[in-house]
Amino acid sequence: MKQKLTVGILFGGRTVEHEVSVKSAKNIYDAIDKDKYNVIRIGITKSGKWILEPEEADSGIVEGGTELAILPGIDSKIIVVDTMEKLEKPDVIFPVLHGTYGEDGTMQGLLKLMDIPFVGPGVLGSAVGMDKEIMKRLLKEKGILSAKYLVFNKYLDAEKNPDFNEVENKLGMPVFIKPASLGSSVGITKASTMEEFDKGIAEAFQFDNKVIVEENITGREIECAVLGNEKPVSAVPGEVRSKQGFYSYKAKYIDDDGADLMIPAELDIEMAERIKMFAVETYKTLYCEGLTRVDMFLTQNNELLINEVNTLPGFTKISMYPKLWQESGISYSGLIDRLLELALDRYNKDKQLKTSI
Repeated sequence: MKQKLTVGILFGGRTVEHEVSVKSAKNIYDAIDKDKYNVIRIGITKSGKWILEPEEADSGIVEGGTELAILPGIDSKIIVVDTMEKLEKPDVIFPVLHGTYGEDGTMQGLLKLMDIPFVGPGVLGSAVGMDKEIMKRLLKEKGILSAKYLVFNKYLDAEKNPDFNEVENKLGMPVFIKPASLGSSVGITKASTMEEFDKGIAEAFQFDNKVIVEENITGREIECAVLGNEKPVSAVPGEVRSKQGFYSYKAKYIDDDGADLMIPAELDIEMAERIKMFAVETYKTLYCEGLTRVDMFLTQNNELLINEVNTLPGFTKISMYPKLWQESGISYSGLIDRLLELALDRYNKDKQLKTSI
């Protein structure tokens, strides 16, 4: 009889957030209860190769290591390429993948085809959570507000370049320019002048074919960690006070002094509860499951506006998601346990659905 669950930590990937993923995966591997789980680490290189990480590897992905191949299906297999031996298929996967080809529904679709339970939202929740324009549309239908915005598509709008004067008239200045489907503040710039705007548009189009330009919101940056499947709950809200103009990639993952994280945020009880309910409602509207970090603005008029959601938020030592749950009474390793339980619970419920008639 099998004594331990085998957990596969899947990380890296073909994304500009590759390095963030590596850091998150190392933190999870160090914290997971190895008396309770057998752990295997599968690194995905920037070229897309799947590599079995040796136990002695400290961090990063061992280029030229043991390459793996995937055979999807109900009886899916993970094969060692050189020997054609079967690798033990994990009982559950923790896809510690941020951004493109990991957080956007593509990996979730593959894992469903492989019939392997996995942590985090499914295909739909992952996809709509990643695309900021689609997210805003769904939230608006539910009456959940976000910053005013304009969207530009490199190919659909090829005959019309984003016009600074049009943007200024509709959104004012300054504005934030963002790739529509990236996280970790990659490719985001703040623009107040035509020169900054043109540079910001060019920068964002390097990472995505669709770009969002948002109005500037003056308010406090509040973040909520939401956890659960059918009955999600929120941890205590936290606040980000950036020291760099906005909460940049550097402030999030490189510079330990790039921002002050107020955990919990300084809020009265009524407002804290309102924020938690707002976060959970957003979570449900976007079909999130397992976990998501919900980021919002609290304006001077006590209005709440959604900024974005992160369906596989960072798990580094300075990441907000695990810190908020630690403040709410769930330890780092306990949080990993809960996420794995939620993944298995959803998988078992999905298995009860008919696939033939």
